[in-house]
Amino acid sequence: MLKTDRTERRRFLKCALAAGVAPYFVPSHVLGAGGATPPSNKITLGVIGTGAQGRADMGNFLRLDDVRVTAICDINQRNVEKARSLIREHYGNADVKLYADFQELNRDPSIDAVQMTLPVHWHSMPSIDAVLQGKHIYHEKPMALSFEEARRVRTAVHKTNVVFQFGTQQRSDLYFRWACELAQNGRLGKLKEIHVSVPGGRRSELLPEQPLPDYVDWNRWVGPAPMSPFHENKLDISWHENMTNFSLGFISCWGIHHLDIAQWGNGTDDTGPCTVEGTGGFPKEGTCDAILNWRVNFEYDRATPVTFVNDGTQGFQHGILFIGESGWAHVTRGALNVHDPAVLRDPQNKCGTMPIKLPVSNDHTRNFVDAIRNGTRAICDIDTAVRSDILCQIALIAVKQGRKLAWDPKAERFVNDGAANAMLQPRAFRGDLKLQDV
Repeated sequence: MLKTDRTERRRFLKCALAAGVAPYFVPSHVLGAGGATPPSNKITLGVIGTGAQGRADMGNFLRLDDVRVTAICDINQRNVEKARSLIREHYGNADVKLYADFQELNRDPSIDAVQMTLPVHWHSMPSIDAVLQGKHIYHEKPMALSFEEARRVRTAVHKTNVVFQFGTQQRSDLYFRWACELAQNGRLGKLKEIHVSVPGGRRSELLPEQPLPDYVDWNRWVGPAPMSPFHENKLDISWHENMTNFSLGFISCWGIHHLDIAQWGNGTDDTGPCTVEGTGGFPKEGTCDAILNWRVNFEYDRATPVTFVNDGTQGFQHGILFIGESGWAHVTRGALNVHDPAVLRDPQNKCGTMPIKLPVSNDHTRNFVDAIRNGTRAICDIDTAVRSDILCQIALIAVKQGRKLAWDPKAERFVNDGAANAMLQPRAFRGDLKLQDV
């Protein structure tokens, strides 16, 4: 498509000159001079969800010269205005299409790709709709509130063959890739254990009902979730990600980041655990009712066991710890520590010191756009995303069931366990909303 655009432009100029018609002159940057990308060659992006995370992700796209944010969708007018302000700052104007209905944005033929950054209870429906409309998608984590919703997103991506990038940005960070290559290449000796620790849940008072404001459509914000009284705190990600009406809790919303790296370093992107068991605690009062603390163990048939806990658990520290027979590596955002500094040679793995070389991405949004342009897979594509997200899903199910569960990673089902398998299904959606068949 991009080559055709350039060919048509050259043909137009040639014909215009042959006919003695002087084409009007435009600034050189419009034609791509000086390294700038002409408008016809830009990836057009629609943003669904412009809250704090949505604006952060959008900001990463705004700085890419070959991407243009052309539309935003939100039912919170305060978010819309903040997003338009960012767009104005980058482009010099705020000329973007405004949508209150994600379906209208998804059906806009001028949009190439969609950024989906809504609250978790809205993750599956708009994404499936966008993908079935042929939009490439940058899908914020976690996948959804249930495995079945994630599975349908995956089916839609496979059906349409669009590019999918999951919002697990740590896959595009040197420290995390480096730690995983150390683990996979035996630089720590044979792996014995992997520890994962992430922030736990939060407690809260019982939020009182507040009058409905005029800047947000609360009914549409709640959407498929059970209706609950309005309080402005519920619009804040640090609150609604700890409410079971809208999220599975930090075991999922934070857990997906570091469990994804554990999967990468364990060499299990194409499989999963064979058993899971865990314990945990939940608030007894207050509006935040999602899981507070947990300790979950995953066992694998032919890979290293993983222990997954909340921060503050004795003997663990935030991040991912790979423990081998001869050494260890602990990685978190901005830091990689190892048992011996000599291990940290050749960080880019260019000198043959580690024969297993993992895919390289230094910028998550750039990687997504390059995958669209080159027809390749993104660094955290749909299959990887679902495999990692499954760990969050079955961890919470194991805690709630209170017993060890056998998991079939190929069938993606619990083994002979109807009660546990029922928890893989989506909850009932409110009103006329329903999960789309694929």
